[in-house]
Amino acid sequence: MRADPAALAPERLLVFEVRGSVSNFAAAVQRVPGLELVDEEEIGSDDDKAPVAYLMMPDARALAELVSLWRRWNDGRLDRGETPWRGVFELLRDLRPWGPQDRVQPLDANFLAEEIEGRADDELVPLEIELIFRANDRQAEAQEQEVRAAVIARGGAIVFRARLSDIAYHALLADMPVRAVREIIARRAGSIAGLDPVMHIRPQSLATSIEVDDASEVGAVPPQVELREPILALLDGVPIAAHPLLARHVVLDDQFGLEPEAPVDQRVHGTAMASLIIHGDRNNPAPVLPRRVHVVPVMGAGDEFPRRRLIIDVIYLAVLAMREGQDATAPGVLIVNLSLGNSRRPFHLGLSPWARLLDRLAYRFGILFLVSAGNVRDLIGIPAFPTHMAFEDADGAARTDGTLAALGNVMADRRLFSPSETINGVTVGASNDDWVSDADRRLARGNVDPFPELRLANPSSALGPGFAQAVKPDILMPGGREHLRLARTDDHIFVQPMRPARPAGLKVAAPRTGAIENAEAYTGGTSGATALASRTCHRIHDALEAAYPGFAALPHIQRAVLLKALLVHPARWPEQAADRIKAMIGPPGGHHTHIKDNVRRFLGFGYVDADDAVACADDRATFWAVGELPPERIVTVRVPIPALMGGQARPHSLAATLAWFTPVSPGRKSYRSVRLKLLDPDDLATLSVAPRKLQPDANQTNRGTIFMRCWEGDRAPAIGADMTIDLIVQRDPDPGAPIDESVPFGLAVTLAMPGMIGIYEQVAQRLGIAPRQAI
Repeated sequence: MRADPAALAPERLLVFEVRGSVSNFAAAVQRVPGLELVDEEEIGSDDDKAPVAYLMMPDARALAELVSLWRRWNDGRLDRGETPWRGVFELLRDLRPWGPQDRVQPLDANFLAEEIEGRADDELVPLEIELIFRANDRQAEAQEQEVRAAVIARGGAIVFRARLSDIAYHALLADMPVRAVREIIARRAGSIAGLDPVMHIRPQSLATSIEVDDASEVGAVPPQVELREPILALLDGVPIAAHPLLARHVVLDDQFGLEPEAPVDQRVHGTAMASLIIHGDRNNPAPVLPRRVHVVPVMGAGDEFPRRRLIIDVIYLAVLAMREGQDATAPGVLIVNLSLGNSRRPFHLGLSPWARLLDRLAYRFGILFLVSAGNVRDLIGIPAFPTHMAFEDADGAARTDGTLAALGNVMADRRLFSPSETINGVTVGASNDDWVSDADRRLARGNVDPFPELRLANPSSALGPGFAQAVKPDILMPGGREHLRLARTDDHIFVQPMRPARPAGLKVAAPRTGAIENAEAYTGGTSGATALASRTCHRIHDALEAAYPGFAALPHIQRAVLLKALLVHPARWPEQAADRIKAMIGPPGGHHTHIKDNVRRFLGFGYVDADDAVACADDRATFWAVGELPPERIVTVRVPIPALMGGQARPHSLAATLAWFTPVSPGRKSYRSVRLKLLDPDDLATLSVAPRKLQPDANQTNRGTIFMRCWEGDRAPAIGADMTIDLIVQRDPDPGAPIDESVPFGLAVTLAMPGMIGIYEQVAQRLGIAPRQAI
């Protein structure tokens, strides 16, 4: 039994529609002899509105027997020996074989209904029809032909097809007449939704978009520097490669011929993201990156996905062309920025094929994917304020509390966008930060800053958790200080995020606007935050390369997992923000784990300050390590403790972040095939530290591919001569079938005692390291 039907055989699937608590259901399943719950953490959470689980039956006879058992239970006719099933059945709304209602999920049906509204019966609508993946080529071809014939018989046409064995993905892009789409929405057995080879039917993927506003003539262009080969790739819209801020910095690799079809004045997304990666926010002057950025356009006219292609296939081919074989166009790339997603595919339980693709490519090529969480632009009703004037006139604390409570009411509907549920990648949410001047901030008349006194996730930033209740988004980075505008008033106000602009946004290169030829403008959101995260990742790589001559010689995958660890390592929950989320969303009287669940939905592991992620400091020392772990093994990393910390009754901390890439394969018993963790060190009492309260607890941080723990205290540590603390990295037994490969990991560890000068130098002396960069 599992929560994701990917690569299972639907003709042998029973669908359990769960009623009530998912955790109670999981416990009831465990009490049935012979029934194996493959991975309880993948089933979902108690706040899912309509959770489902899928039971794989050995054959059609067993399936029919269990359906019969369910019917007899409903009639009160269970026999002796069948009673263990009673506890499971009591927690179900329904039990049924896989069918049309599973092939067309309710949200997809809603999107399809919006797509066909007001359109003529014979008008064609693009659909993505995902087929049951068959490893046997002959079976796969037969299934595809059956669906092709059904599409053509209903007046449709096949536009494109893709079959990727790496991720068990087989799909068709089909144009279907509106009348046939209505039958699909109704889940009629005689429609395409009734065909046995069909796994899912969805509207064509729709790219997330950004807006830019308040254009002005470009300011001073940084002086030219000698640029090296790329280590970072941007998969995005077509950029204005000749823009003064991008020229020389961008290597344009137009693999899919999208540049000619994208008018220059519409090249918004790719231009803005390239600008943020190369320069950062132009309101915050910073050195340009020392390497070019490899840009592969995957969006064409209007910053939309190619209309006649499947985006999964486009991304797959783009990465293969960069990294595979002797003709690879960018063999040095190990960071890939994806500031985009499918706004029609909010994450719910099952992983999207796009997320599965990123997970597979990350492990195969040693690539760190940074993915935007997505921006939810739906109206937000704020019951605390009857009028916009009351909202505007309220003090900062009242506005914060009212907005947080409103978001808490609808957080289950503000999910991550595919593919940001990726397990191996880093998902980036947007914090309400930018570098706008106070004078420009005052221009935001009529629009309200909901969180004027706190660092929080922007109201539109999509919320976690991720797959298997993993921490998502992983980190927050600046996405502009998002303001809210009045949309309507009923018995209370409804608001919506305003467009990024001079008073609240990130300053970037932009297309020509009116008479302004070389323009800069303002953007924001999770797309911009992800671009800044990628820039930070690049800067970490630059610093390591400059400080350690052997770093560049490490394998791609070891450098990638280390960058992943070091990027997330400085993330922390802002104390006041976490306290307000606890107070306004709670749940009141809830267990501390449930309360922390809601904090991490908004904040992930926390906010990352880019300079803090890169810079050295006199009063702290950050260690890094890379390695590989075979099955069920441990490795000990010995951390020297500087004697300078001993006897000092002042705040100090030990923080450790472990990151890895797990091999994944649809159809394995557990999707996250390999789990690593850090064991609590034995000498925490000697160091006078205890687990930090403002962080996900150990169980919550152990559900993805990043394991972070922070210990802190303010009592004087008892530091002995040449004292060390042993951090043990442990690979747990592989769930399901054992994985033979050794798994790469990166580890970051920081010892800090703010204000205690000399810690870095003392550690460096003990390790025999001569710093190559200024502290």
